[in-house]
Order: sequence, then structure tokens, then C-alpha cells
Amino acid sequence: MEQVTTEKKLVKSITKLHYQRYGDGPRVVLAFHGYGQSEGHWRSVASVLGPEVSVYSFDLFYHGQSRMTKADSPITKKRLAELLGQFLHEQKITKFSLLAFSMGAKFALTAAESFADQIEQVWLIAPDGIRTQLWYTLATSPLLMRGMLGRAVLRPQRLLGFINKLSEKRLVDPGLVRFAEWQLDSREKRLRVYRSWVGFKNLTFDLKRLASLLNHKPIPVTFFLGKYDRVIPHAGLRQFIGSLQTVNTVLLDAGHAGLIYDVASYLRRHPETRL
Repeated sequence: MEQVTTEKKLVKSITKLHYQRYGDGPRVVLAFHGYGQSEGHWRSVASVLGPEVSVYSFDLFYHGQSRMTKADSPITKKRLAELLGQFLHEQKITKFSLLAFSMGAKFALTAAESFADQIEQVWLIAPDGIRTQLWYTLATSPLLMRGMLGRAVLRPQRLLGFINKLSEKRLVDPGLVRFAEWQLDSREKRLRVYRSWVGFKNLTFDLKRLASLLNHKPIPVTFFLGKYDRVIPHAGLRQFIGSLQTVNTVLLDAGHAGLIYDVASYLRRHPETRL
């Protein structure tokens, strides 16, 4: 597919939700990346979706060029839906699909709740937001743990020591300890972890209601999961996956971090599965 990039735009003048368009086909996909990434991480997937697809790839807040008026104030689902609704109105988009990786699933699932009648299908790659993850719990509640993460922005040693103790007691997978160490190895990363987890804490979902919305149409949902993913393990998603009527699960020989690229490789080998 020849990749066509349009000019970058901003939704709203104060709170800015930045996006980039890849492709110029009539079928629209809204894509949301994972933690520590940017809209450009979807280029590899956009390039294999075919000439009939346009991918609008968004930067999450605290990433890329998206901005929030109050950087440390949690965004609500209502406010996020308003921003996405304005985008859809401006672009005259009436039907679209959703594509999301990891933390980006919180944005995609908010869109699914708010615009279910307009959605054609949903692709979720190791989605966060379905089952509460240990790291998110530590970051947002109770207040003691939130304070610890806040202090870790300047001095991470105490938090890393605590996480290592959890690992020694086999309460945390060693792979997750390495993941945490990578996330906390610079002040910039630590500040983004804190702002992201606290900033998105209100993006939570009633899974029964969400499944009912997806089943009503029904909206086809495809999960791409990694066999060796310790951050968003397959086991934690089985109950929700089982509650969906039109669902497909693709289990890849992969971990968590590079799953977007593994999905792009899978789509090249299996073009019949594309959106």
C-alpha cells in the first residue's frame, strides 16, 4: 500500500489530541498506541492494511504532541468522548473501526462505549483496561502507593526495592520486574509513568455493560495476544473474551513490548485477516 500522510492537526485549542493520517482509503480506522510510544508506531500496521483503509493514528496524552490543559488532572471518559466526537464531526466520519495496543485500549474502549452504533469492528492488541493490572493498582491506590510512585519520579530506588521484594516472595513475575526497571530508568520515563497511570485512572469499564454493547450489534472483536506476555497475560482476559459473541483470538509467539510489529508481520502472512 502506498502510504499517504496528510498534515498534522489538533483537536481542541487547549486540550490537544494530536493525530496523523496514514492512507487515503474510504474505510476508517482509529488507532491508539501503547505506553511510551507515539502515533508513528502504527506505520508498520498501516502499511499492510491495504489501499482501501485510512488509519488515523492518535498520540495518547503525555505522549507525542497531545497535550492536556492540566497535566496532572485525570481525564474523564466524558471529556475523551467529547474530543473524539468533535474529531469525527470535523472529519465527517460516520463509520469506523478501532485498533489499540496496551494502554491505548483505554481510549479505544471509551470510543466503543460512546459510539457503538458507528463501529464496524475492534482489534485489541494485549489490551489494558479490561483487567486491573498490578502496576496500575500500585500507581493509583491506595494513596500511599500513589505517593510512593510520585516520590519515585525523583528517587526511584525505594520503589524498585519494594518491587524486588515482591518478586523475591513470588508475588510478581521476574519479567515484570525487568519491565518496571525499564520504565523507571530515567526521570522523563518516571514522570510519564506517573502522569499516564494517574491521568487515565478514570478510564475504567463495566465489563458486562461493555460486552452487552459489543454483542448487541454485534461488533466483531479480534484479540492479538502474546504467549509470553507477562504485562497483559492471556489468562486475565479469558473471561471477558468468553462473554463476547463475535470474537477471534490470535495468539502469537511473542512477549509484550514488540507486539505491534508482530501483528504487522502476522498480517503480511495472513492478508485474509486484515480489517
